[in-house]
Amino acid sequence: MAAPPTPSSPLVASTRRFVAPRLRSLLPAAAVSMSSTSSSSISAPSNGRPVSGGAGEQRPPPSPLLPQASLEVAGARCGLLAGFDSLRRPYRAFPIVASNRHVETIFAAFARSLPAVALRRECLRTPDDGAVALDWVSGDDRALPRDAPVLILLPGLTGGSDDTYVRHMLLRARNKGWRVVVFNSRGCAGSPVTTAKFYSASFTGDLRQVVDHVLGRFPQSNVYAVGWSLGANILVRYLGEETDKCVLSGAVSLCNPFDLVIADEDFHKGFNNVYDRALAKALRNIFKKHALLFEGLEGEYNIPKAANARSVRDFDEGLTRVSFGFKSVDDYYSNSSSSDSIKNVSIPLLCIQADNDPIAPSRGIPREDIKANPNCLLIVTPQGGHLGWVAGEDAPFGCPWTDPIIMEFLEYVHNEKNSSTKGSISYEQQSVTQTSAPDVSVHVQR
Repeated sequence: MAAPPTPSSPLVASTRRFVAPRLRSLLPAAAVSMSSTSSSSISAPSNGRPVSGGAGEQRPPPSPLLPQASLEVAGARCGLLAGFDSLRRPYRAFPIVASNRHVETIFAAFARSLPAVALRRECLRTPDDGAVALDWVSGDDRALPRDAPVLILLPGLTGGSDDTYVRHMLLRARNKGWRVVVFNSRGCAGSPVTTAKFYSASFTGDLRQVVDHVLGRFPQSNVYAVGWSLGANILVRYLGEETDKCVLSGAVSLCNPFDLVIADEDFHKGFNNVYDRALAKALRNIFKKHALLFEGLEGEYNIPKAANARSVRDFDEGLTRVSFGFKSVDDYYSNSSSSDSIKNVSIPLLCIQADNDPIAPSRGIPREDIKANPNCLLIVTPQGGHLGWVAGEDAPFGCPWTDPIIMEFLEYVHNEKNSSTKGSISYEQQSVTQTSAPDVSVHVQR
């Protein structure tokens, strides 16, 4: 399965405007339905602490170690973030776009640029006779040294290598000399479906096989992972299951719903129904392409409910929870959350969340467990929406505000890993350096 033809260079210095297919049909309704009541701007009450307009809950005081007072930072080693160049500048949300969490979420999905990258697809067969698709940057087998660090990217629900936030992170890491691969789950981004089973928030088996496969191909490399939304939930669950046997060297989680019970509660409130319907439509579309695989299934499956799902919960009730052995959809959400996994994470993990995220509620963040685990760090921005973060130098059409921070964190951990192997430099004293690689500038075509 080859990626669509692209120019000869795998990293092309141009981008095109991209309209997210999962929201395209809903934009008119979204634009008309937006109201001031859904605003998530940050207000300052008399006690001086900002309050999220979305959830109405108080946020912890900002970290005194960082120049931008709006960020919430937590974790035993949060002091190391003070040395990051990307965090020396204040968090500046783009005007108007970031004034409302739904505007920012939808704007990022519709208007963010999509870097053009030539990809090479590898299909990996799973033990249950299923398949996942791995998209590598074309030509990197020859262009990069065998010991170059490897970064695995895990998109959100129904997402894949054609999503803008994934492409921007891929481009940034590749420009730093990292080998990057996008893990497209079953049915996503054209990944083949060969059995009557997709994927779920609870299932880490495919990720485990992908990690082992990557390490098998590049045994001299350190391997890292970045996950967004549902991909972040799966990633953190994997880290918790692996505990001190984890073979990854570091990871980053973004827009993680963490507590799926809380996320499900909020998913059916007000404007959030727009996202629910959009994702349900994307799930239905994937299902319909492979409907014959599900013909005649016995037991608790409710195939008509999944095929005609009007919400993610309907799809999960009809298909997902049965496929993965849960008694009910509530049982599935309760036992698939990654919040309980944080305490068992044994490698460096950076979690970045938006306080006004409509899909990954701030109140679901396991703050105390993150603080108690010396391997974990947390950054919470006052704005950002879901997969938005339209802020910083590249706003409004460029990469999310989070990308430079992710890369600095990963380089820091990578340098520490190499230094500890040589036994010369401590974690606290290690400074961030950049891997030498040809830089690629991206120009947005509008």
